[in-house]
Amino acid sequence: MPHIFKPKLFAVLKLGYTKEQFTKDLFAGIIVGIVALPLAIAFAVASGVSPEKGLITAVVAGFIISFLGGSRVQIGGPTGAFIVIVYGVLQQYGFDGLLISTILAGILLIIFGILKLGVLLKYIPHPLIVGFTSGIALVIFSTQIKDALGLNIEKVPSEFVHKWSVYWEHLSTFSPYALGITLATILITVYFKKITTKIPGSFVAIIVVTFFVQFFEAPVSTIETVFGSIPQTISFHIPHIDFSNIQMYIAPALTIALLGGIESLLSAVVSDGMIGSKHQSNTELVAQGIANVVTPFFGGIPATGAIARTATNVKNGARTPVAGIIHAITLLCIMLFVGNWAKLIPMSCLAGILIVVSYNMSEWRSFVNIFRGSAFDILILVVTFLLTVFVDLTVAIEVGVVLASLLFMKRMSDASMITKETIDKDILENYAYLPKELAIYEISGPFFFGSAKSYCSTLREIGSKSKVLIIRMRHVPFVDATAIHNLRDVITELQHDGIKIILSGVNEQVYAELEKNRIVFLVGKHNVASTFDKALQISYEYINK
Repeated sequence: MPHIFKPKLFAVLKLGYTKEQFTKDLFAGIIVGIVALPLAIAFAVASGVSPEKGLITAVVAGFIISFLGGSRVQIGGPTGAFIVIVYGVLQQYGFDGLLISTILAGILLIIFGILKLGVLLKYIPHPLIVGFTSGIALVIFSTQIKDALGLNIEKVPSEFVHKWSVYWEHLSTFSPYALGITLATILITVYFKKITTKIPGSFVAIIVVTFFVQFFEAPVSTIETVFGSIPQTISFHIPHIDFSNIQMYIAPALTIALLGGIESLLSAVVSDGMIGSKHQSNTELVAQGIANVVTPFFGGIPATGAIARTATNVKNGARTPVAGIIHAITLLCIMLFVGNWAKLIPMSCLAGILIVVSYNMSEWRSFVNIFRGSAFDILILVVTFLLTVFVDLTVAIEVGVVLASLLFMKRMSDASMITKETIDKDILENYAYLPKELAIYEISGPFFFGSAKSYCSTLREIGSKSKVLIIRMRHVPFVDATAIHNLRDVITELQHDGIKIILSGVNEQVYAELEKNRIVFLVGKHNVASTFDKALQISYEYINK
């Protein structure tokens, strides 16, 4: 366990912590706390629980994830991805059932970490992630129409098609005030960053819109009219557990654990790229698990790493977990001393914030890019997306993983039929004569979601030490969307540092995929060489300039 669980906070403090860095972490933590306030409330309300549940989750889970996590800058709390799951579990099992599912999910995450399964999450293919993320975004958007338009509906159905049918039937009851507030919230949230990026637009929108509603006594629903006052205390609560029915919570718990693990590690990877650090994936899983075990006893909902809040943390100067701890303390102070004012926030204002969140989650650009790829990736994307929207996220993940595995086996089977005659002979007997400014790396075998991260990590490492990098792809029978996604990222990063990239020996099938996904244009057609001799000639031209 000591080799698996190594919280970054203690490692950072051991190396030395300066007053200057504390000042940066303090500022970043306060800013992220303010950013998290409207999101925590909005995510809780959209999930079907009272607003303080979101705040409690952001405080308790946010503190634990920063204190025990394996990332320097990860910010934990409730996220939009969990809205669909939490709402579904709540409807089927009630609030105690949700708490039990969350605790079980936390235990599963701890087990994942102890078994060192953090690295295995790289086997979740990119189209599957985009499929269920885009599906979740559409579902979140659909849940906000009632409040966005101020429709007079007592209970909104959970089924997607039925939900829109009910919206249409009650369209005549819409409130111009609610629609105006929703639009104003969206505009402020999106465009306030043109004035300053230090204060989040969603926070400004809440203050401005709430003041407007109270001053002019606009006839719209508020948190108070729907949920009553927001409690300004955090209390310990033990959910009622019927161990004879514990098995029925396994499926939702597994979904929460998988989604939480994937999202937290994706967030950690993104933040690593922003600060040039490396997170401890298994430590992060254990910390996420502990947070999800502890938080429900205080009435909280599932939590994970939040990509947007983590990025905000980094951009405001945070470099250690202290910022995340300060973020949690900031939210606690707001809840205890200013929480009474939060009840005045209009529901249509929260709807506007969540509509912006759903748009940002939609990943429509990635969605469109995958459609330029292979039929296999498109099939995984579409199936996962449709199942998420029309059936259930649990089913979507399960079917998506199985489908991706089956299609991968099919592609591997096809690739194994490539004859030796199609593989170029090794034309480089001796590397000694090559200039030191030149680096060469060969990708051998299928370039797919299972190998993409490993290959690209090595490319990034050796490419950063050279002036020109030749990537030999003569033994690559195919590439998938995950490989293309990661390859695009590493090429962009190296080019940003002034490093020239040359592709060598790309076969027709791989070239077609790279061309459809514009990798060829990113590298430059003249930098795609049919043979290694030509690649060397191009590299010498760059080196001798």
